[in-house]
Amino acid sequence: MRGLIEGLESPHPIGLLLPGLYHDDDFTQRFTSGLDDVLAPVLGVLDSLDAYFDPELAPLDFVEWLASWVGIELDENLPEARRRRLVAKAGELYTWAGTARGLAALVEAYTGVIPEIEDTGAVASGRSPGSAIPGSAENRVVVRVRGTDETIDVGRLSQLVRRFIPAHVVADLEVLPT
Repeated sequence: MRGLIEGLESPHPIGLLLPGLYHDDDFTQRFTSGLDDVLAPVLGVLDSLDAYFDPELAPLDFVEWLASWVGIELDENLPEARRRRLVAKAGELYTWAGTARGLAALVEAYTGVIPEIEDTGAVASGRSPGSAIPGSAENRVVVRVRGTDETIDVGRLSQLVRRFIPAHVVADLEVLPT
């Protein structure tokens, strides 16, 4: 085995970066090759640094760290693809936080199922003064998801929904059979 990670060689050997006088010096080349073995993983990470910030490409442990940056709590029981999707969509989800559209996108990213959202809150207007305002005075949102308790962690989903809606809104989560 050569180096700290088998098969990983430095893309920029230090010995070749030295002045030409040292290129033929055996001691210098052997000494710098030891440094190359230590620096190869570091240079490899730096060369692909942009991939670490893409949840689709980053190592899974780094995706979990990215999730903490964007305020998303990941459930270890979720499939890897869903965890990556949640982190990737975090910016869009926060753009629409507190809205039915944002809540639907969050639930879909978490469960993989398009939910039915029933929201009582909205802007209402009437054609004439003193007319009845449509909708309910109670601020409530009902989220209906088709699945089973085995496929959807109801407790975790309920927490996510409550974190994503305004504090004064009551949330009801219904898991319907498929």
